[in-house]
Amino acid sequence: MQDPVDATRVYTKRFDAVLAHIETHLEDALSVDALSRVANFSKFHFHRQFAAYVGMPVARYVQLLRLRKAAHRLASREFCSVLDAAFDAGFDSPEAFSRAFKRAFGMAPSAFRQHPNWQIWSATFVVPYLSRKFTMQVKIVDFSETRVAALEHVGPTGLVNESVRKFVEWRKQSGQSPVASSRTFGIPRNNPDTTPAEEFRFDICGEIREAVRSNAYGIREIVIPGGRCAVLRHRGSTDHVGETVYPFYRDWLPASGEELRDHPLFFHYLSVFPETPLDQWETDIYIPIV
Repeated sequence: MQDPVDATRVYTKRFDAVLAHIETHLEDALSVDALSRVANFSKFHFHRQFAAYVGMPVARYVQLLRLRKAAHRLASREFCSVLDAAFDAGFDSPEAFSRAFKRAFGMAPSAFRQHPNWQIWSATFVVPYLSRKFTMQVKIVDFSETRVAALEHVGPTGLVNESVRKFVEWRKQSGQSPVASSRTFGIPRNNPDTTPAEEFRFDICGEIREAVRSNAYGIREIVIPGGRCAVLRHRGSTDHVGETVYPFYRDWLPASGEELRDHPLFFHYLSVFPETPLDQWETDIYIPIV
C-alpha cells in the first residue's frame, strides 16, 4: 500500500504539471481531454479533481488566467491595444474579451489600461489555489536599519521613470551608491490606487555607507528603520506589483495574527533594467510588522 504522504506528493506533482501547462499554453484550446492527459488522470473524474484542488472549475480558472495575462499587457509600459490583448490571451474576438473582462472585473479593458487598479483586481480575482500558494511564500525576517540616499518623486506614477533616470545620473556622477555593490529600494509614501496622481509620493533609494554629499539633484539621506518584516517576492514588471501586494492584505495578514507597523512597505529591487527584461524582474516586497 502506498504511503499517504508519498501519494499526496505524487498527486500534487501531477496537478502542478497541469497548472504549469495551462499557464504556458493560454493561447491554445486547452480542452479537458488534453489537460487530463497531461495530469495522467481519468477524463471522467478530472473536472471534479481539478475543482477540488484549485477551488474552481477548469474553464473558469483558464479564463481568469487569460484575463490576468491580458491585464498585465494592458498595464505594461509598452502600448497594447485591446485587440492585441484579446488575441494574445486566447480570445476569439475583442468583443468576447471585453465582455469577459468587464463581467469579471467591473470595468472595460480600455479603462483598465488607462488606470490600472490592482486593488479592485485583487478583490475580484480570488483563486483559492493561488491564495494558498501565495500564503506559503511569505517569509518573516529581521530587516537591519539601512542608510539610503533618496530622491523623492512627486506626481503621476507614469513619470516615476523620469525621476529614476535622474537618480541613476546622481549615482554615476557621485559614485556614492554604486549599483553593483549597493542595494536599490523604492518606498511608496502613499497608495497610487487611492491617491490623486499629482499627490503621489515615491522615494527612489540607493544604499550608502557615507553621508550624502551636497548635490544639485535633490538627493538627501534617509534611514529605512530596522525591525520585523513580512517579505514576499514579486516576479515580473513592477507595473503590476499591486497584484502581489493586495493578496497579502487580503489573505495572509488576517490569518497570520500579525499587526502592521506604522511605516510604509518598501521594495528591494533584485534586478536591473535593461540587463534583465521587465517580465523577468524580481522584486522583494517588505511589509513592516510589529
